[in-house]
Amino acid sequence: MQADLGKNYFELFDLPITFDLDVTDLAVRYRDLQRRFHPDRFASAPEPDRRLSLQLTAQINAAFQALKDPVARARYLLGLQGIDTGEDTDTAMDAAFLVEQMELRESLAEAREAVDRHARLESLRQRVDEEFAARSARLRDHFAENSEPARRKARNLVREMQFLRKLAHEVEELE
Repeated sequence: MQADLGKNYFELFDLPITFDLDVTDLAVRYRDLQRRFHPDRFASAPEPDRRLSLQLTAQINAAFQALKDPVARARYLLGLQGIDTGEDTDTAMDAAFLVEQMELRESLAEAREAVDRHARLESLRQRVDEEFAARSARLRDHFAENSEPARRKARNLVREMQFLRKLAHEVEELE
């Protein structure tokens, strides 16, 4: 079995190291790698090959989960550049974004109690999706720029997108 566990996720899928990915192409490559390295194909192989197959399958799955999701992909890209997004330690956020989050949270609370709950939730979901898409587009631009100030801006956008994703999930649960 020819494989290298030391490859980064992009190398594993033979993709350029970029934020812009064709997710459909990624899925095709994922299925191909799964087919080639699935442990069932190595059931009668020597123990080292079986172990490597299991490790590769786990790495392929982790890579696919990270690369198919724009927030996880951005976080991974920043990590490759030595930038920690600081989810666990950095609580400082842009004041305007925090105000926006408070307004969105108030809209969510109001929607919970509203007679026209479904319409309000749908409107809120659309607004959150638009905000997420706008930040994703800006993130794409910052990664393309590839400078230190652009990476700092990308880091902040990733953190904002995580907040928006959490809010979208809460809206989805209420729907």
